[in-house]
Amino acid sequence: MLKNALSQLLGVRRSRLDEDADGRIRLPLPPALSASLGCDAVGVPARYGFRLMSHLPRAGCVFADADQWWWIVPSGSDLDLDWPEQVSYATGAYVPAGRPRLIHAPDSRTPYTPPIPLFLMVCQVTGVAPSWAAAGRPRAVPAP
Repeated sequence: MLKNALSQLLGVRRSRLDEDADGRIRLPLPPALSASLGCDAVGVPARYGFRLMSHLPRAGCVFADADQWWWIVPSGSDLDLDWPEQVSYATGAYVPAGRPRLIHAPDSRTPYTPPIPLFLMVCQVTGVAPSWAAAGRPRAVPAP
């Protein structure tokens, strides 16, 4: 009982360390996984969670709470992708403090879900046509 109480206390202390100034928390990756590409998170309404999970060819770490499911993707996975409005993109994997729990850990040593298949599946389940460049940004680099 004392060991359990101590581990809960340490867990609370650890989560405060991973909280930013806006009250968001960083999703805690399992220590055995290598996140050499940095981490961002893609949040999707919970109603789409099971459907996305069952159709993705490979899923990395997935966290969930009552409102959102969060997929860990490499940093910068928002570049040139226009994620649908229903999706939340969390740079650094700092998400609203709803305390999501890890519900899926990958078989490999990498925590990432490939962002392009995730993007295409999210667009499909939300009924949005995929857009490769965010609105208002040029689609090509201008010549000098």
